[in-house]
Amino acid sequence: MATEDVRKDLRAAVAARQELGAEYEDAIIDGFLERLDARDLQRRSGGAPEQVRTAQPPASAGRERDPGGLALAIVSLGVAVPITAISADMIGPFGVVVSWAGIVGVNLARSLGRRR
Repeated sequence: MATEDVRKDLRAAVAARQELGAEYEDAIIDGFLERLDARDLQRRSGGAPEQVRTAQPPASAGRERDPGGLALAIVSLGVAVPITAISADMIGPFGVVVSWAGIVGVNLARSLGRRR
């Protein structure tokens, strides 16, 4: 029968999986199993728990990797409305195409630059 600590760890692992996504599933499962093994070893030996290194997701991955991406997208859409109106009034359809090409170009350049 599972102890309350095991239940808490399992709930935490499921919550982490839901928050982090499928790409971290293996690391989350490995960390949970390592903690179970450490508890089992502690229970069998009757001693103090060993320090177990839990599997951590890669530091370079995750939402923190590109914190300004969402802000750039929101600002781009907010700026796109007046730029589109001004360019359509002053130049016409060609101005709209050029202004949107610039907006898309800025977002694409940042996206490609962050991948490197």
